[in-house]
Amino acid sequence: MSLHYTVAAQTDIGTTKGVNQDSLTVKVANTPNGEAALLVLCDGMGGLEQGEVASAVVVRAFEQWFLRDFSPIAISGLDVKALEKTWGNILQDCNSRIYDYSRERHTSMGTTLTALLLFDGAYYISHIGDSRAYRLGGSISQLTTDHTYTAREVALGHMTPAQARNDSRRNVLLQCIGMGKPISPEFISGVVEVGDSFVLCSDGFRHELTDEEIYEYCQREPLELEWRVEKRQENSRTMNRVFRELIEMNKQRGEKDNISAAFVKIMDR
Repeated sequence: MSLHYTVAAQTDIGTTKGVNQDSLTVKVANTPNGEAALLVLCDGMGGLEQGEVASAVVVRAFEQWFLRDFSPIAISGLDVKALEKTWGNILQDCNSRIYDYSRERHTSMGTTLTALLLFDGAYYISHIGDSRAYRLGGSISQLTTDHTYTAREVALGHMTPAQARNDSRRNVLLQCIGMGKPISPEFISGVVEVGDSFVLCSDGFRHELTDEEIYEYCQREPLELEWRVEKRQENSRTMNRVFRELIEMNKQRGEKDNISAAFVKIMDR
């Protein structure tokens, strides 16, 4: 299957914070077995505004893996269990490094992670925290689980989704990278279809938007499915403009957090 990927990414400091603690990257690479795309989004948090350090550490670790180690994997064939183990080792290392760094400086810091790899007709996601990955096809579906107190209470039937949205504990994380506690990354995989899209976002991007609004805006301006370079660049400009509109909508509705999102659309030759 010869697939091609159009990507876009936007981040904003928001209306009240002095530092943007979100970090993100989007990479598309040619391999002997077709294109591969990597999107990584991390939402940092911490004392002395050190969350940007934590989020950057994790993003850089995934970038280095993709640039240094992915090419031989693409040639020999991707093993799902091996990928899950490799990504898990990367995250355990980041968890220890960030925790040690924060202890040396007598502060605390951590970060969420949502990472998406697209390759050879499949997607692979690693996730910790309350950033999200959505899949957009005929509808929008949230692929990741929010590792928050309120999401757990909803899952247990102790709270309704409406109550969770307005609960003061909605941002209390059950796990994140760097806080010193053991982490259990969520790993998800599945097949993709031409025309599918994926959105990764920090919680600041979605608090003031409904899933339906995200879907509507992403589908509002149809994208060309041709893979030619000029079409891909035009699609990317369109999606970057759409995401800027969504970020501004968040800010107008009162969102105070940093706001970040990344997007990828799958095209065929």
